[in-house]
Amino acid sequence: MARPVRIANCSGFYGDRLAAASEMVNGGPIDVLSGDFLAELTMLILAKNRQRDPGAGWARTFVTQMEQVLGTCLERGIKVVSNAGGLAPAACAAAVEAAAHAQGLDPVVAYVEGDDLLPRMAALRAAGVTFAHLDTGAPLGDRPVLTANAYLGGWGIAEALARGADVVVTGRVTDAALAIGPAAWWHGWARDAWDALAGALVAGHVLECGTQATGGNYAFFTELPGLEHPGFPVAEIAADGSSVITKHPDHGGAVSVGTVTAQLLYEIDGAQYRNPDVTARFDTIALEQQGPDRVRIAAVRGEPPPATAKVALDYVGGWRTSVTLVLTGLDIEEKAALAERALWASMPNGRDGFAEVEVALLRTDQPDPATNEAAMAQLRITVKDPDRDKVDRAFTSRVTELALASYPGLFGLGPGASPQVYGVYWPAAVPAELVCQEVWVHGVRTVLAPAPPRFADTAPGRAPAEPPADAPSVPTPPTSAEPTVAVPLGVAFGARSGDKGGNANLGIWARGDLGARWLIEHLDEARLRSLLPETASLVVRRTVLANLRALNFVVEGLLGEGVMSNTRVDAQAKSLGEWLRARVVSLPTAVVEEAAVDGGLAARAVLAHLEAATVNDNGGEDPGAGR
Repeated sequence: MARPVRIANCSGFYGDRLAAASEMVNGGPIDVLSGDFLAELTMLILAKNRQRDPGAGWARTFVTQMEQVLGTCLERGIKVVSNAGGLAPAACAAAVEAAAHAQGLDPVVAYVEGDDLLPRMAALRAAGVTFAHLDTGAPLGDRPVLTANAYLGGWGIAEALARGADVVVTGRVTDAALAIGPAAWWHGWARDAWDALAGALVAGHVLECGTQATGGNYAFFTELPGLEHPGFPVAEIAADGSSVITKHPDHGGAVSVGTVTAQLLYEIDGAQYRNPDVTARFDTIALEQQGPDRVRIAAVRGEPPPATAKVALDYVGGWRTSVTLVLTGLDIEEKAALAERALWASMPNGRDGFAEVEVALLRTDQPDPATNEAAMAQLRITVKDPDRDKVDRAFTSRVTELALASYPGLFGLGPGASPQVYGVYWPAAVPAELVCQEVWVHGVRTVLAPAPPRFADTAPGRAPAEPPADAPSVPTPPTSAEPTVAVPLGVAFGARSGDKGGNANLGIWARGDLGARWLIEHLDEARLRSLLPETASLVVRRTVLANLRALNFVVEGLLGEGVMSNTRVDAQAKSLGEWLRARVVSLPTAVVEEAAVDGGLAARAVLAHLEAATVNDNGGEDPGAGR
C-alpha cells in the first residue's frame, strides 16, 4: 500500500493502563494496534504463574483489552499484534477466541511460537551449545532453568497477517518486532530490505514503552502539558522505513524531538542495535520536528542481523529477606555500624553465614530537622541464601532482639518480612539457524527459517562498531575563554536510564550543538565514574551518538544478576539518569543559554539568578528577586 501504516501502541508492560487499547482505537485513525507486555521480570512472573496453574503463563489483561475493542477493530479493519502470549501463545490465542465468541464475533486469531527452547535444552546442549553468559562468558552448566526463550523477529507476524489474521499473539519476540512485522506486511518488504527494516526497528523502539514517547518519565517534564494522563504513541511508517511519531490530537503529553530522543536512548547497548531481522545504526538516525506532536525519523541505515539469536533464561537463585531499621538524629553512621556489629555477632557464622549480604545506609536525614521524619535515615539489610531457613526466623528474630539492646531511637519499618524466592536472569545466545518461527493460522502450521545473509560476528550487543563515514557530526563552535557557572547537569541536559540484564544503560542528550560538544569533550567514562561513585569499580562503555546530540553509557554489572536478583533500592536503574542530572558541574554559560533558548525552564531560572546577582553587584536590586 502506498500510504504509511499507522501503528498505535497500547501497552508498554504487563500492568500498563487497561483503558489504553480503547483510547487508541477510538481516539483517531489507526491500522494496527500493538501491545508490548513482556520484560525479563515478566517472564519469571509468568513462569511462577504457570507453576501454580498449567493453563497460565500469558498476560490476562490483554484479553480484557480485547473484550473492550475487538468488535470495533474488526469493523474498521484494525489488526491487533501483541506479545501477550508470553510462555503460552496458544493458550492466550484460545482465550481471545473464547472472549470474541462470547460477544458473537469470529476473528481470525493467529499465534507465533518457536521462541521456547526449554523443551530443546538437552538436545541443544548435546549439539554443543553452552549457553555462555553474554557478559561474563560463564557456561550455564547444570543450573535448573525455569524459562529459556529466544528473541524472535517480526517475520512470523508478517506471515500471520498475510494469511488473513485479525489478531496475532506471540511469545518472546523483540519489542520492535511488533512494528517490524506489520510494516513489512503492509509494504511488502523483502527480507533483505535493510534500511527500511532498520527504520521500522527504530520506530518500534520508540513505540515499545508506550507513553515514554509522549512525555512519560521525561527529564524536562515540567515543560510539557497533560502529563496527568499522557496519550500513547502512534508511528506512521512509510514504505522507505522512515516514520513520523505522533499521538492522537486530544490526548495528553507531547511528542517532540526531546521525547523521541529520550526513548531512543532507553535500554540500548551502543551504535548498533541488533535484532533478529536487521541491525539498525543508531548513529545515522535523523530527527526533525515537522509540526506539533509530529517528529520525523529518517536516514536510518540498516545492516544484516547477527549470526546469533539472543536467549533469555531464568532460574531460581534462592531465597532472600530484607529488613529496614530507622536511625534518627545524630551519629547516624555510628548507629548503623553498631547495629551491624551486634547483628552479625548474634549469628552462628556471622555475615559469612549467608551466600550474599547487602547493607545500604540511605541518608534521607536532614540537618536541623524541622520534623521527626526529616531526622530519619534507613539501614536496609538484605540476606540471600539457597537455604530458606537461614533467611527466615533465624535471621529476622536476631534483628528483633536488637530492639532494646542497640542504638537510641531504634525501630524497624514493619515486622520481619517472610523470605521471598528470587530469580536470576541469564542472557545467552545460540546460532540463529537453530531458531525458527512457527506460525499458526486456522490450525495450520507454517515454519519460517531465519533470514540470510548474516554477519559472522559475536553475540548480540557485544561487538563495537565504527560509525559510517557519512554519519552526522556535531558542528564545532568557536572556542573561547567563556565564563562558567556551577549548576546541576540537568539544567542543560536530559537523561534516561534502565536495565539491560545485569548491566545498566544511561543515555544523556544535549538541547543544542554547544551542549553536545561539551558532552562529547567532557563526559567520558572516567568523568561518569567520578560523578556516580557506585560505578567507580565497574566497566563503563561509552558510545557517541552525535546525530542525536547524545552519549550512551553501559555500566557493566551494576545490577548484578538482573532485576530479579539484585538488591539495589532501584533494581532496574530507572533513576540512574536523574541521579546524574542532579550532580553539580561547571558548565559554560553559553551552554545554559542555549538550553534556555530551547525552552529549558531550569536554564532560564539559572540565567535569571545570574542576571539578578549581576544587578546587585552593580548596586541594584536584591539578588533574591531573581531566584
